[in-house]
Amino acid sequence: LPNLLTTSALFAGFFAIVAAMKGLFDQAAIAIFVAMIMDMLDGRVARLTKTQSDFGAEYDSLSDIVSFGVAPSLIIYTWVLESFGKAGWLMAFVYTAATALRLARFNVVSQEDKRYFQGLPCPSAAALIAGLVWYAHDHSLSSESLRHLAAIVTILASGLMLSTFPYHTFKELDVRNKVPAVFAVVIIGIFVGISLNPPQGLFTVFIVYAASGPYLWMREKYKARRGHREDQETE
Repeated sequence: LPNLLTTSALFAGFFAIVAAMKGLFDQAAIAIFVAMIMDMLDGRVARLTKTQSDFGAEYDSLSDIVSFGVAPSLIIYTWVLESFGKAGWLMAFVYTAATALRLARFNVVSQEDKRYFQGLPCPSAAALIAGLVWYAHDHSLSSESLRHLAAIVTILASGLMLSTFPYHTFKELDVRNKVPAVFAVVIIGIFVGISLNPPQGLFTVFIVYAASGPYLWMREKYKARRGHREDQETE
């Protein structure tokens, strides 16, 4: 079952490539989000059914490089980056390479703190690109008017994947026990916002998540600097 879900994610990524080649960019973007759902489910199902395996882990990584590396880069390239000429396909390639490097680092580097990812996860980076394309299509915005924004998003997504910024995994949340009321309200608000306008809601959610990494990094640096200053004053 987990491998079947991984295959479904791979299928969605492949479908996104085919849809982008035909100019169906809204369908291509939606397929990326479908691949994200399948990718979230396969690991959880494997843990629930106790069917984790090295084969499954490797297969999942190979699926991810297609669904969250090659597919988003081809979507953004055929949508608008092609207008930049050689620089356009180089930006698309850098994104694909960053995805591969991010996945390789995730596979070989053990996470000391399970609460955080090191660098922006590949599905979230793909969601930034797919969200921009879907949002533009939903609001009838021309790709040409957003060409520079698309280039910035592609470069930023690549850089954030390769960064060491901490990103919440949300694995510390135990939904089987009591959940803080504020957290419940936030979750409900997110679902309502996405339901009212899926393209805008999803794009906004992943922009906030992408920005949370640099924010957490700066907050930790500030705390460490303030603690060091207080220690000096005490001495």
